[in-house]
Amino acid sequence: MQTLESRIGYRFKNKKLLETAMTHSSYANERHAEGAESYERLEFLGDSILGLTTAEFLYRHEPSLPEGRMTRLRAELVCETSLHKAALALGLGEFMRLGRGEEMTGGRERTSILADMVESTIAAIYLDGGIDEAKRFIMEHVLNNAEIGEVHPSADYKTALQEYVQRDGECQIRYELVGESGPDHNKTFTFSVSVNGKTVGEGSGRTKKEAEQMAACRALALLQV
Repeated sequence: MQTLESRIGYRFKNKKLLETAMTHSSYANERHAEGAESYERLEFLGDSILGLTTAEFLYRHEPSLPEGRMTRLRAELVCETSLHKAALALGLGEFMRLGRGEEMTGGRERTSILADMVESTIAAIYLDGGIDEAKRFIMEHVLNNAEIGEVHPSADYKTALQEYVQRDGECQIRYELVGESGPDHNKTFTFSVSVNGKTVGEGSGRTKKEAEQMAACRALALLQV
């Protein structure tokens, strides 16, 4: 569990919560006598926390969007595909507790189970550390893997970030190219943004300008948690 905690970026006081978040019903059913509990109740709670956090993000950062558009975007940002990507990035499949039958039929790689476990992890963090820690996990590991920059391509997140960090005085903001990939005609650039020497966000885009805006967008989301 220590390895998983390091990947999540949160140290649990109640380790049982994280253990339950990784437990599929097939495993719990096989070990019912041992008191094993599946992640399903945690998943239910985590789904609501994820929806709330995403709704709040859209409300705060996209003031010009109507309710209907925000509803559709929320669904896109927290869809099963997005959660699956987050699970793969964290390597949650390595830590699953599956029953024998589920293991033999490829449950460890099943998209739906991996997505469910992201939501159960969110709930476990919330119950152990509170809403701020849960929101931070969501911003770093779920929305960070979604196409947040496509929510409002014309938004000037760089200016918004500058205004936010300079409320309490002068701050030095720096954008730095940290990676690029792909052929010359279709490159992807990755930039980090730091405030007074501390990295606060990272983002990618098809152009350097887009990557800087994405980095600023994610920095704002994390700083305002």
